[in-house]
Amino acid sequence: MFTKLYYCLWLLFAILYIYMQKYSEILSLVQEEIEQVKNNLLAVVDVPIPLRSKLNEFFCAPAKHIRPLISFLYLNALDLKIDKPQIEYQSAIEIVHNASLIHDDVIDNADERRNIKTINTIYGNKMAILTGDYLLSQGLKKVALLGESRLIELFYDTLEVMTNGEFNQYFMKDKIPTIEEYIEKSRQKTAKLFETAICGSLILAKSDVNKGKFFAENFGIAFQIRDDLINCLTSKSDINEGIYNAPVIFAGKSNIDNASIEKTRILLNNYISNAEDILTLLPKNRYSLALKDLLRYIKNE
Repeated sequence: MFTKLYYCLWLLFAILYIYMQKYSEILSLVQEEIEQVKNNLLAVVDVPIPLRSKLNEFFCAPAKHIRPLISFLYLNALDLKIDKPQIEYQSAIEIVHNASLIHDDVIDNADERRNIKTINTIYGNKMAILTGDYLLSQGLKKVALLGESRLIELFYDTLEVMTNGEFNQYFMKDKIPTIEEYIEKSRQKTAKLFETAICGSLILAKSDVNKGKFFAENFGIAFQIRDDLINCLTSKSDINEGIYNAPVIFAGKSNIDNASIEKTRILLNNYISNAEDILTLLPKNRYSLALKDLLRYIKNE
């Protein structure tokens, strides 16, 4: 059993290594737009100098920026314009995402994030919570200034759903949920912001959101399942903290086995397939092909 587990772990890292290289190629297609988003993150920080320096360090640390990445690729695949409002909107998405990470670090008592000390480690939980709240206000401000009421409603709904995801995780601690409960938590905590990223950009572009919504939800759930699988095969920090994800659910116990890994892999690839189905409906160009490559990046074969 252990031999096969180690093989699965080795294979997983091999796949990740290959697709990290591919990820850089995909990112280059919208590098200019991503850089504008990153610059906006730095510009939004208007807090006392010590905290400003820490936030700038946080924003400058290596990050995938995957939500604006898939949104810009999706827009380009449909030949939709990426203008200043689109940059502002995706900046708001990243600001909210980073605010949620800062709050997560408090909840998880995390010492490091992106290989740097967390804000709660340096300044304490109270300051970290205030910092996260400040970023949320800045993200909402950017959305409000776009003058599109549907986007404001979308953001409010997203923050509510993400918070409920945290509530559900807290009250399910040390309990093995059903697979349906796990998928719903993944939708709330992770997929919802992916959905908001793509759907909001499509609203700004005055384009239909239905296919984009389906793609983003399935992409986001797959993204979370993949992260949970990696966690169970490596640090097992979630298991140690009583947060039980797909491999534990399938095993029915905290000691995962080959069968539970295989069932998790199948579950992950089902959501990948759902997202791939939508991409077949998009024009075939380098941007839609890049989205397919991204799906392969998170796929566990």
